[in-house]
Amino acid sequence: MFKSLGVYCGGSTRCDKSYVEMAFSLGALLAKKGITLVYGGGNIGLMKAVADGAVSEKGNAIGIIPKHLHDVEIGHPHITELHIVETMHERKQKMFELSQGFIVLPGGFGTLDETFEILTWKQLALHTKPIVFLNHKGYWNGLKTMVEGMAKEKFIRDEHLDFFEFSDSHELALDSLEKNKANYHLKFIGHTDVVTGK
Repeated sequence: MFKSLGVYCGGSTRCDKSYVEMAFSLGALLAKKGITLVYGGGNIGLMKAVADGAVSEKGNAIGIIPKHLHDVEIGHPHITELHIVETMHERKQKMFELSQGFIVLPGGFGTLDETFEILTWKQLALHTKPIVFLNHKGYWNGLKTMVEGMAKEKFIRDEHLDFFEFSDSHELALDSLEKNKANYHLKFIGHTDVVTGK
């Protein structure tokens, strides 16, 4: 079982409340399973909801937020740890270091930025941590179509589609992460193949 999972998600306060409820439920589920939540540290939108869910079940929640966003969003006041860093890059690096795998919830540009950086690091063989998109209400269907098109047009390899999975539920997302944590090394293409293309 994972000890910690990073969760990327949006900070919008204008989205449908079902997204907020979904994020809260995920945070609560992680806490019930004894998994530390690692997230962006904010106290708004889905970030607040997933942290509130973890806190509601007395779980551990670690937030990492850049100072300039802390001044706007204000870090969550009730989580286990709040790290205030200088830059977005520091935030992403710290989340990577503290997380054994990643769940991507619906979000906007910032969520995509964080997610594609961690996917790129995986493509470059810098890590093999599992990644799953929680596809609530089919939110990530367009992304799924896009990356399949990238493989079809040979801008990425077919093997790169194995770097992540899409899941429609919390439990299936965790099952997917566990399966990939145990088995990913069997599918992972070697460093030479990634770097040289041979």
